[in-house]
Amino acid sequence: MPTLNISLPDAMRVWIDAQVAAGGYSTASEYLRELVRTDQRRKVQERIEALLVEGIESGEPIEMDDAFWRRRRAQLRGQSAKASRKRR
Repeated sequence: MPTLNISLPDAMRVWIDAQVAAGGYSTASEYLRELVRTDQRRKVQERIEALLVEGIESGEPIEMDDAFWRRRRAQLRGQSAKASRKRR
């Protein structure tokens, strides 16, 4: 595994050492990896929320019941058939 050396103020190093001792982490590296994973999950969640808001604000809502999905499948089948005929 590649390594990364970082410089920290003494107060941060003391904090990390305390978290390792209190939080059940075996090393400072393990603690820092968990911080990075947590930040990665947070960024993914923020992206999902932004996409949901974009979807909500994208236009009038549509009821997506069984009839909607039947129509949509029929549309896609028609588009697929049309594309197949063009390729011939």
